[in-house]
Parts: sequence; structure tokens; C-alpha cells
Amino acid sequence: MALATLAVVLASSAGLAVRAAHAERLIVSVSNQRVTVTPNYSGEELVLFGSVENDAPTPATRTGEYDLVVTVKGPPADMVTRRKERRFGIWLNTDYRQFLKVPTYLALFSNRPFDAIASPEVQRRQQLGLKNVLLTQRVGPDYADVVPNDAFRSAFVRLRSEHGLYREQTSAVTFLTPTLFRTGIPLPANVPIGTYDVEIKLFSAGALITQTETTFDIVKVGFEQFVATTARQDGLLYGLVTAFMALMTGWMASIVFRKD
Repeated sequence: MALATLAVVLASSAGLAVRAAHAERLIVSVSNQRVTVTPNYSGEELVLFGSVENDAPTPATRTGEYDLVVTVKGPPADMVTRRKERRFGIWLNTDYRQFLKVPTYLALFSNRPFDAIASPEVQRRQQLGLKNVLLTQRVGPDYADVVPNDAFRSAFVRLRSEHGLYREQTSAVTFLTPTLFRTGIPLPANVPIGTYDVEIKLFSAGALITQTETTFDIVKVGFEQFVATTARQDGLLYGLVTAFMALMTGWMASIVFRKD
């Protein structure tokens, strides 16, 4: 019994020693916590910057050996990817796959390739890289995230990437000093509205040392925000106004192009 107690104490002491050796914490900030979308919005780039703080002196062998992975996720939504096939001379939707509560915007940035940062097992567990991010699908009656080379998954990621909404850059994080870092977060003109979650993970020697999170918001302002709010909160009024505007547009067009 005494030996078992001693073993537990030694294990606890070893755990405390390991935590003390990895006493890093991340301090981060985003250049703009609230991005406003106006009618002439054409996209912009935010800057995330921060530092690695040490509660205890860092061993010399660890200096300059940090790796950083930044994951930015936009508001989740259900989306569908359809498969088209040419039949009877026309293109038809023949099959589809529904993706459930997946990020409308997804970006992963690091200071070097993920294969150089961690092992494949750690990459899968920590969701490093687009191929390892969980994208839940409805597969018949089941819900799952299939293999990365699944045709529907690959097509979904490709289409989102072509619109600048999914991206992966393995040289986007820059260490200005061994502990100071920065990276840019590009936001295209078609960026979705909502709250964005930013997760920052610090690695060393292939292991996760610490992580932290922050957020920023993308909001519409002006007339676009009024229209969006009205459509969401008062659908009947929005429908009546839209129908009235369509009638007025048609009436004015008939006057302009009327033949005498």
C-alpha cells in the first residue's frame, strides 16, 4: 500500500515537472474585432499578432523551436454538394451530399508544413490541415466524416477554396522573434456574416504545448443591414415591399420602353 502511494506521489510530481517545463502561454490579439460590411466592401485582411509568454525560464534547447497553427472558422451552416452528370445531352443533378454545421469560412495558417510540425496521428487529433478538419456529412441515416479523398468532400473543399472561403497556407505565420509572431487573415468580398472563432495552437518537438482562442465579428451596416434584419424579423413586410418594388420596376420599364 505504501509503495502504491509512493508511486502515485512520484507520478504526480513527474506530471507537475512536465507542466512546469511546458509553462508557456499565448497572448494574442486581432487588429480589428469588428469588421463592417458596406455596399462597396471588397474584402480586407486582418492581422493576428501575439507572443509566447513563459512562466518559467525556457531551456536553451527550446528557444526558437516553436511551431504555431492558427485555425479560423466562420459561423457554421448546413450546405449541400451536388454531383452533376451529362444525360440525354443536358447536365442533371444525379446525387448529393449534405454537410451539417460546417464552417462557412475555414482557414488554417502555420509557420511551416504540417508534416514538419507533428506526426500524422497528432495532425488528425488536432485537426491540422484541411484534410484533417472534421466536416460532418449526412450519409443515409448516419452522420459521419468520411475519408479525406471522398469525392463529395473533395468537391466541397475545392468549391469553397475557389471562392476564397476555404484556404490553407503553411508559411503564413511569421515569427518576428523566437516568441513574437504574426499572421494575416484574408477576408474575401463574399465573406459570410457572423462571429468567427480563432484557435491558436503552439507546438514544440511535435507535441501540443498550449493553446488559446479569440473571436471577431463581421457585421453588415447601412441599408444592407436594414434589409437583412427586416427579412429575418418581419418576413411579411419584406415580401410585400419586394413585390411592390417589382411592380414599380415593371411599370417604369413599360413607360420608358413604350412605343408611340
